[in-house]
Amino acid sequence: MAQAFATFQEELEDILREITLRAYAKINLTLEVKGTRPDGYHEISTIFQSIALHDKITLQEADDIELEVKGVQGLRGPENLAWQAALLLRESYPFRGVRIVLEKNIPVAAGLGGGSSDAAAVLVGINYLFDLGLTPGALAHLGERLGADVPFCVLGGTALGTGKGERLLILPPPPRLWLVIVKPSFSISTRKIYAGWDAGIWCEDFEVPREKEALAALYRGDREALIASLGNTLEKVTFALYPEVKVIKGSLLDLGAEKAVLCGSGPAVFGVVPSRTEAERIARELKPRYPETFVTHTI
Repeated sequence: MAQAFATFQEELEDILREITLRAYAKINLTLEVKGTRPDGYHEISTIFQSIALHDKITLQEADDIELEVKGVQGLRGPENLAWQAALLLRESYPFRGVRIVLEKNIPVAAGLGGGSSDAAAVLVGINYLFDLGLTPGALAHLGERLGADVPFCVLGGTALGTGKGERLLILPPPPRLWLVIVKPSFSISTRKIYAGWDAGIWCEDFEVPREKEALAALYRGDREALIASLGNTLEKVTFALYPEVKVIKGSLLDLGAEKAVLCGSGPAVFGVVPSRTEAERIARELKPRYPETFVTHTI
């Protein structure tokens, strides 16, 4: 009996030294570029929204920082934001190291905030695993040093982001929106899209976001008004540089999406649809051309 209890206690200690979290992707319900900033970023105003599509991160106590990535080639070293998040915390707080096992499901460099969400999950997870006692606000503030989307990914939900996206106002969640997300075979550098914005590489055919109407619709819980207000001004750059992204948006609309909007700087596009059944139908139509097609919803 004593041996069994000791074994159970060892197993329990192992469980307590490990934590698994979901790192949720994000979309931008609206996104407007307001201008450039002295620090090289752009002033934006955006409504962030977490979605159910997620990576999975498991953290275990270790003697150093270690990273294993499953589901995608590369991204295994110090260039990974998950690694950088662990290093950032270890610079200021006392823990030896952590083993990070990252299972990727969110497409890379798609405008869905996958890297930022992974970094946020590592910050939150290490805080719990090693009992560092940091508040969500403190973690979000730290996350700003890793990227402009990381503070939102720490908090999640629905939020208005201003500045470079790091100043956040928590908003009521929308009624659940079913989404079809489509990413073409290529990825896009956010830096390149903003450089195109600065250079005036624009097309005229894009969806104008109506942020004030979107905010009002969120507070009223008005699904139809919210959908009507969605838009992203970066479409006019991304569509000009990558015409296939515009084709994807058109395909979503032709197949019955109520609205289709660029995710961040792209190249993924999300289509809002009335139901899961409709989302699955549209996804079946698009998946042969675009294998990275996902059915998900807002959370």
